Amino acid sequence: MTLKQKIEEARAKIQSLTPLSPEVGLILGSGLGELGEEIENRVAIPYGEIPHFPISTVEGHAGQLVIGNLSGKAVVAMQGRFHFYEGYSLQEVVFPVYVMQSLGAHTLIATNAAGGMNKSFQAGDLMLIEDHINMTGSNPLIGPNDAKLGPRFPDMSTTYTPELIDLAKKVADIQGCNIQQGVYVAASGPTYLTPAELIMMREVGGDAIGMSTAPEVIAARHMGMKVLGISCITDMAIGEELEVLTHEQVVEVANRVKPRFKSLLKGIIQEFE
Repeated sequence: MTLKQKIEEARAKIQSLTPLSPEVGLILGSGLGELGEEIENRVAIPYGEIPHFPISTVEGHAGQLVIGNLSGKAVVAMQGRFHFYEGYSLQEVVFPVYVMQSLGAHTLIATNAAGGMNKSFQAGDLMLIEDHINMTGSNPLIGPNDAKLGPRFPDMSTTYTPELIDLAKKVADIQGCNIQQGVYVAASGPTYLTPAELIMMREVGGDAIGMSTAPEVIAARHMGMKVLGISCITDMAIGEELEVLTHEQVVEVANRVKPRFKSLLKGIIQEFE
């Protein structure tokens, strides 16, 4: 079965459960899944009920697709994403993004929890992603290309849509939300990086590091979607000053930042045309 056929089967199942055609796709990262509960007229579909969807195995990820209205816009949100380190191929990781686009979403907002490598950052900051460095060791577009989905060699010169970055900064300013801007590095995980690795990533231009987002964004750009990426800096990943880090610490900081993060996202979506 081709990728296009799998997308069509998933789309058909979802559209049999809701007539809504979403404009915006949301990937809700660690600690932000609660925003899915604020979607109005929501239809929640467990991933296991959607053909060809993987199952999210990460603690704190609800594992369902939610479709409804948020800030006056029709949205489709992933409550829980998939990761390369869970054993899925990158093609499986990004499959929901293709399905979101097939449902009508023209814009993707990808959020994540990340470690701050920029020494001017601090835990609890929000960072607009202006570019990324894919260090996962793979690419979701490896393999046969379906020209109906996108070009064989997609352009990545403006991966994160400049107009959406400007819009997000404007909304943050109106809300009095201090926001950083920088380059996100995507590693495969599941181990946190060593001090030497973190120093290297910072030296090559990284400001924040995580284990997601870049693959999904590559798939979105393959299809010509607009993209906005926002990281919640849950810890400082400074190689020279590295402390022992646990997933529980990451979730705790993400939960603390949650009200500010949710307010920013809702404000941005409200301003979409």
